[in-house]
Amino acid sequence: MNALIKKCLLLCAAICFSLHGNALVTLRAEDLPKIRKDVVYGHKDGMALTLDVFEPEANRKGIGLMFMVSGGWVSTWMPPAQMSNFFKPLLDEGYTIIAVRHGSSPKYVIPEIVEDVRKALDLVNKQSEEWKIDKSKIGVFGFSAGGHLSLMLGTTANDKKRGPRIAAVAAVFPPTDLAPYKTPGNPRMDQFPALKFDSNRNDEFSPLRQVTMVDAPTLLVHGDKDELVPISHSENIKEAFEKAQVPCDLVVIKGAAHGFNDEGNRVMFESMRDWFKKHLDNRQSESNGE
Repeated sequence: MNALIKKCLLLCAAICFSLHGNALVTLRAEDLPKIRKDVVYGHKDGMALTLDVFEPEANRKGIGLMFMVSGGWVSTWMPPAQMSNFFKPLLDEGYTIIAVRHGSSPKYVIPEIVEDVRKALDLVNKQSEEWKIDKSKIGVFGFSAGGHLSLMLGTTANDKKRGPRIAAVAAVFPPTDLAPYKTPGNPRMDQFPALKFDSNRNDEFSPLRQVTMVDAPTLLVHGDKDELVPISHSENIKEAFEKAQVPCDLVVIKGAAHGFNDEGNRVMFESMRDWFKKHLDNRQSESNGE
């Protein structure tokens, strides 16, 4: 398994363990939410692009949260029942979770990967009635590369008067400007092959360069000792959001690198939960006007 994806999955497990102490235990069948497994949202090179939908058993809010399954722009599959444990705190809040898998690096590069998650958003909108989701109350969240993809949706999906919209974003240590990683001779280019696309398109796929006043309210969580994705990535886009008068908050985890300890994970999760409550739970529905 790719080392970055393994780290992402271990991070998910660590978060889950710090929240309710049983990250490595698959939920019992009777405790599992309703799961729509391997829903196909597109095809490429003869392969299916899939997502899983996790539906809350109680307190259903009609709110969908898309989770970007991505580490180093590599996406992988794990048993949905096992993933349910990670999502349990959000499911218990009444949110519907949509875990999106995209075409992975090194075969695919960032422009193709962004197109995948946009297709996933298209399907979520089309299926919103069946999945009992208010399509004007869709949020997105992710870690690292998953945070980058979350921000790409949050800074571009709201540009059209009609069509898919993102109402809130939570991005954890996200790369927001790709240009610094693509300088000649930069070893990150070999470490993350998804970066090997036409550099003339860097701005197009850097959330920092896509910020406008119609973007989704965005929460950023970052460690101040992160060397892989320096905290300046979050600080700079926060400044851009503020200039565009887009609601934004940056939660800094002191002493943390690219990954948090139990306390950092707890602060991160509670901040995300509170952000979604603030910007989705009480949001006035606009679905009838779409």
